[in-house]
Amino acid sequence: MMKNLPLLDVRDLTIRFTSDFRELTVVDHVSFSLDESETLAVVGESGSGKTVSALAVLRLLPTPPGKISGGKILFRAADGKETDLLQLDERKMQKIRGRSISMIFQEPMTSLNPVFTCGDQVMESLRVHLAFTRKQARKKVLELFGEVMLARPEEVFKAYPHQLSGGQKQRVMIAMAISCNPALLIADEPTTALDVTVQKTILELLKNLQVSRKMSILFITHDLGIVAGFADRVLVMNKGAIVEAGSVDDIFNNPLHPYTRGLLACRPPLNIRLKRLPTIEKYMRDENTGQEGVITPFQRKADHEKLYAHDSILKVEQLGRKFGSFVALDQASFQVYPGETLGIVGESGSGKTTLARVVLELIPATAGKIMYQGHDITKLTAAKLKKLRKDLQIIFQDPYSSLNPRIAIGPSIMEPMKVHGLHDHESGRKAKVMELLEKVGLNPDHFYRYPHEFSGGQRQRICIARALAVEPRLIICDESVSALDVSIQAQVLNLLNDLKKDFGLTYIFISHDLSVVKFMSDRLIVMKNGKIEEMGEADEVYSNPRSEYTRKLLEAIPGR
Repeated sequence: MMKNLPLLDVRDLTIRFTSDFRELTVVDHVSFSLDESETLAVVGESGSGKTVSALAVLRLLPTPPGKISGGKILFRAADGKETDLLQLDERKMQKIRGRSISMIFQEPMTSLNPVFTCGDQVMESLRVHLAFTRKQARKKVLELFGEVMLARPEEVFKAYPHQLSGGQKQRVMIAMAISCNPALLIADEPTTALDVTVQKTILELLKNLQVSRKMSILFITHDLGIVAGFADRVLVMNKGAIVEAGSVDDIFNNPLHPYTRGLLACRPPLNIRLKRLPTIEKYMRDENTGQEGVITPFQRKADHEKLYAHDSILKVEQLGRKFGSFVALDQASFQVYPGETLGIVGESGSGKTTLARVVLELIPATAGKIMYQGHDITKLTAAKLKKLRKDLQIIFQDPYSSLNPRIAIGPSIMEPMKVHGLHDHESGRKAKVMELLEKVGLNPDHFYRYPHEFSGGQRQRICIARALAVEPRLIICDESVSALDVSIQAQVLNLLNDLKKDFGLTYIFISHDLSVVKFMSDRLIVMKNGKIEEMGEADEVYSNPRSEYTRKLLEAIPGR
């Protein structure tokens, strides 16, 4: 009996980009197929070619600089007829986009038009592809909002994108993508910026929709951990080529390529505590690399006895912050000790970032005290607070928006030194910047380059160097690795721990990724609705969570 033709059959796809009068091959003779009702995950780091390959399927590559220079993309329509999408004119492709093949993009805020309501945007697809009347389309959109588990569909229909949370916006995008009942759904990093609990519900939603609609899914991600239990097969891409392909079980239980093994290993494990995270570079250099050194419970206990024998560097008492009648932070109390990493974890809206900004007096507190070395910094004058800012620094989530695109990175790192009068002259400051660049794993030659000339991981290293430039004692890391690939994330986390030892730093480490917070933290605070839900030694909180909310967060960790 002959096997049915695949729904999608990509053969020898080659894509080139022209850059500075050079032609770069970004996808090199890639071939894969996808069957009906199947989920195929394409995994790899930024720049591996996975998103570019998906955009090529829908013929959405920016041209120039991109160009499909070879291969076929065969798609089988409902009537069984196979068509090479690369041979269709734009008018015929427009009929396929959104109707037969649909796509959910990584960032829902930039995918949704801010000047139209969510309801109108989903209606447009129905009216264009299925010729629905406005009344028919409105009814269908409300049904779709119910299907993607959006609470209060009527309110969401009238809402603008900025009025919804990240998880709600992503559900609107899913409703739009499935509105015309496509045979193939391409999901490009649809859960990357979401909390673990929201991520889990979105993945479950996609799986349920796939079953009910008999839909195929091409799922793109940089995180191998989230495809377990979701995908049927996995392709691993690196530098524009497929380095490994197989079933989920094969890839997870018997990965053959060192790059795949590195991708699996560089996520912080939950069952043991490593001194350093393995990196993909190490796996690629040495295929037989073993696990990094392990910190035993005995060692950890001894370290903590020394750590907590000192007086605290920061003491927060009954800290509160209101925005009008909304309580964003409610009676938060905790201490931070010199040399400690205090982790703060919770979903979006739990108050983590508000807490960080209030502690740094970037937002004034509406209640409570912030004691730093015995002084209540909520009572300081502007001049004294300016001096204090040298000691307390922050590394923000998005390194690109944290850096001025018009200032080269060297002067950008030097600027806070000038503000605080550090080092006697310009040459002394420049020498210090060169030293810091090397310390964070960059090249002194990068001094005169601009932010856009660096990758995301490199930009975060620049922000770390800038925070270190004023020789602080305490640094708040606010979701400082959440936008990075898991492999780059491992490098930055190792770097932060190395710098902590070298400079005698203390960290408050904020993240929604519980495995990352566990790896970094000595003690852990779990936040919910502006309140501290649970606090304790990090390993203890993970192994014996006292709160139902903490248990729910832990259960949502991918691959747990």
